[in-house]
Amino acid sequence: MPPKSKLSDAKPSSAPRDLQRPAAEVLHADELSRLAQADAARPRPPGWRMTPQSVLRFILGDEKAGIAQKFVGRRGMLERCVVALATNRGLMLIGEPGTAKSWLSELLAAAISGDSTLTIQGSAGTTEDAIKYSWNYALLLAEGPGERSLVQAPLHRGMTEGKVVRFEEITRCPVEIQDTLLSILSDRMMMVPELKDEGRTLYAAQGFNVIATANTRDRGVNEMSAALKRRFNFETVPPIERFEHEMALVQQETVRLLQRAGVEATLPPDVAELLVTTFRELRGARTVEGRALEPLTTPMSTAEAVSTGFAAGLHASYFANHRITPEHVALHVAATALKDAADDLKKVRHYFNHVVKDRGGAHWQAYYEARKMLD
Repeated sequence: MPPKSKLSDAKPSSAPRDLQRPAAEVLHADELSRLAQADAARPRPPGWRMTPQSVLRFILGDEKAGIAQKFVGRRGMLERCVVALATNRGLMLIGEPGTAKSWLSELLAAAISGDSTLTIQGSAGTTEDAIKYSWNYALLLAEGPGERSLVQAPLHRGMTEGKVVRFEEITRCPVEIQDTLLSILSDRMMMVPELKDEGRTLYAAQGFNVIATANTRDRGVNEMSAALKRRFNFETVPPIERFEHEMALVQQETVRLLQRAGVEATLPPDVAELLVTTFRELRGARTVEGRALEPLTTPMSTAEAVSTGFAAGLHASYFANHRITPEHVALHVAATALKDAADDLKKVRHYFNHVVKDRGGAHWQAYYEARKMLD
């Protein structure tokens, strides 16, 4: 049994139950309010709601102050992320799928700006209008270009209000769309040529900055220009290193999702061990005993482990006795492995027949007996 982690002490969310996925500033509104009040008389970067020290406390947790840990990562890396956002360069978070890059960017934006919703979702179809601004064409025809007819996109709002803007999966956008950030990150200004006089130039308010995320599996698809790279500080977000931390996080997040779904299922520690061990070994292509495994195409990330645990919990609640069993985990591990390539499921079957089979303990044997769920 792994040692208890601070993650397991997290308090239940007070966010409205009718929201499927509340923003971080809604989910942790009480903590943010208390940290901001405690910082009221302390110096902080211009435009920030709290000091860099409190931003870090919000993310890493503070047991004495009743602040739950929300992200597992090296303190040094997180300190560099916070400092980068106080400079004149943006922050670029890169890493494998499922390493919580988006969650970290959301936590940073919520703590610094009190608003994590100024988000641009990068894709092959992302346009400059979706990044900067567009127009209400009915008002544009009736009144001409002006403040009433201009529709702010996240970047325009972030510059106007002095808030952090999140650009998710930036490398999925064509290079010419990515480069719309060049002059904004360099000069902290945006030209709006349709407007007149001083309205033609929007200067960024204090507190504005950009956090971008990029998936290492997308590298080379739309490689960032050298000019844009120079305008970001790069930080790599690695997978969780310690087993006990990942297990605690998976248990905490699975229980939180099940509670918000209104079901009574629980994730027993022995089943959580099966789930996390399976994902860690398949992700790293190596067992804890040192045996090499064939790597999967599907990213068996911590985020995927939480989704698998959540699905297993719903299955147990709707079709069993509310208790997640090894059989439920095996069934939904198979569903996860089928996402990218059919051969991945064969590799998971090999894992069960050559690794799980030899493990001691009743829960591992029950897990092996559940291999029929992989067919």
